[in-house]
Amino acid sequence: MSSYDAEDDMAQKGFKAPQIRLSPSERRRLESWSRRRKTAQALAMRARVVLEAAKGTTNVAIAEKLGVSRGTVTCWRKRFAKARLDGLLDEPRPGAPRRVSDEEVERIVTMTLESKPKDATHWSTRSLAAECGLSHMTIARVWRAFGLQPHRSETFKLSKDPLFVEKVRDIVGLYMNPPDRALVLCVDEKSQMQALDRTQPLLPMRPGQAERKSHDYVRHGTTSLFAALDIATGEVIGECHRRHRAQEFKKFLNTVDAAVPDELDVHLVLDNYGTHKTPAIRRWFARRPRFHLHFTPTSASWLNQVERWFAEFTRKQIQRGVHRSVRELETVAKAYIESNNEDPKPFVWTKSADQILESVRRFCLRTSVTRH
Repeated sequence: MSSYDAEDDMAQKGFKAPQIRLSPSERRRLESWSRRRKTAQALAMRARVVLEAAKGTTNVAIAEKLGVSRGTVTCWRKRFAKARLDGLLDEPRPGAPRRVSDEEVERIVTMTLESKPKDATHWSTRSLAAECGLSHMTIARVWRAFGLQPHRSETFKLSKDPLFVEKVRDIVGLYMNPPDRALVLCVDEKSQMQALDRTQPLLPMRPGQAERKSHDYVRHGTTSLFAALDIATGEVIGECHRRHRAQEFKKFLNTVDAAVPDELDVHLVLDNYGTHKTPAIRRWFARRPRFHLHFTPTSASWLNQVERWFAEFTRKQIQRGVHRSVRELETVAKAYIESNNEDPKPFVWTKSADQILESVRRFCLRTSVTRH
């Protein structure tokens, strides 16, 4: 590090570096800016320059310490000495004035939200541009500014269960505050999994070319994966059955009963599928009082955490998998469960029942306004 002081540093250029003295409020603001790790990194760097300058550090030493040029240090030191904190902020940049008026922007947004083209269900940038007499890039910029995406469409379904609120509070309560000396298991079946084989060999990925497969396939039969997810550990109890009936569900319950230590109660989160409520299943539960049932509201499978695990299994093994027999598909499912249980990772439930119900309330209000 150089040994000459700030005066010598500036003398080579014919002027003296301005001395920096900070008020307590300025120092607090600069220290706050300097601690930024992800946003406004340019502002954080400028704040560090000024803080170092306030210590009496030379421009050369500041540049070496912060990894910037001496000219950069000189610039922001002078800017701060002249305009204080405001001097570290970016000034308005020059450029061509905006050519699209506020009225035209309002018209674009209104047409996007409240009208449709004659020949389509939604606007594209080019069809709306032709209607408005503007460029499609202008339409795209306005859509981006207002978060409009007419090309996208999502699905939803609101539960009509009369006990919706009570069931949400019951199940979310299990997730957020599970009972002592008990196991909470989310149970469901991924039914009718098809063992699909492609009609022609798969062409593997290679540099510059994606994996390729034929669009048509051969069906080799179906199987159903029964699974119980332990919400505390992420471990899964699972097995496959060729059919999806009450007797298969009963066999799976016997597997769960054998896997859980006798001294623990078992709380099962289930959906309302018919096989879960047959007389034989009811009798099975009646003979085992340590099992406690918690049914999700109708049309609310998102409350059952095992559905999220099924989604991961589908993405990783089913969507692009090639299975030449049902037995091969069942082997894949078994291997996936074993791999999951070697390093289980539970899902973390973050929303309280009140937050969920408030979100549903707002959505219902929006739906009601839209319909009327």
